[in-house]
Amino acid sequence: MSGSAPGGPRRLAAEADRERLVVLLREYYALGLLDLDELDRRVSVVLSARYLDEAGSAVADLPQLAGPGTTAGRPVKQRRGHAQAAKPAAGWIPTAERFRDPTTQAVMRVWIDPADQSRHYVPEPDG
Repeated sequence: MSGSAPGGPRRLAAEADRERLVVLLREYYALGLLDLDELDRRVSVVLSARYLDEAGSAVADLPQLAGPGTTAGRPVKQRRGHAQAAKPAAGWIPTAERFRDPTTQAVMRVWIDPADQSRHYVPEPDG
């Protein structure tokens, strides 16, 4: 994942962002998808990251977990969802992808939630 989208600053990783990602990594470990060494390596990446995109890289290559209702304790690949939001949620990572909404003509920026790889469309601020 690159750091910054053109024209936009990189977001600093907040403690809550790091905690959420560490919890997610522990879920992968509990399901047997990561061994202890890999868990330690990825947690180290999250805890040492200054920027959110750096922290998110620790989970970016992992399969999506289904959450409650996993099948036999294994992750279930789900279709990635797309949703429009008024503003980015904590932990979302901005991408360089932008488009003009054909209905409203607003310029939208695409954000990724590293927890489930879902895409979210957020209007760019005017200016």
